[in-house]
Amino acid sequence: MKRILGIDYGDVRVGLAISDPLLITAQGLDTLVINNSDKNFLKNIRKIINEYDIEKVVIGYPKNMDGTPSKKTEKIDMLIPEIEKMNVQVIKWDERLTTVSAYKTMRDLNISQKSKNKYADKFAAIYILEGYLNSIRNKGG
Repeated sequence: MKRILGIDYGDVRVGLAISDPLLITAQGLDTLVINNSDKNFLKNIRKIINEYDIEKVVIGYPKNMDGTPSKKTEKIDMLIPEIEKMNVQVIKWDERLTTVSAYKTMRDLNISQKSKNKYADKFAAIYILEGYLNSIRNKGG
């Protein structure tokens, strides 16, 4: 069964989450450390798409709080055509406040400050993917 991949893109780290085959839940995958390398990012995404039989990619679209595009949205717009070449549909997902929610969750779970950087991107990717999964459930598919 096909799955959906959630991405919280960052210049240094990329958080990843994957749906279960029934498209009900989102689970975190490892965080990629790409250190500003689009080539490294795309290579790793291609591997994950093939390994997990991904049909859609939901990528966080980091708008400013007033809804205007940010510098990062320009970067995402440049990466989307490259991801689409991997034969997947790419969906932009408003990711405003996902990182804030991720840090709140980590605080609630008493995750140490030292570990927060390790998990923040993964939690943000989970929130991005869960938001999308909830939206398709509410629309009936």
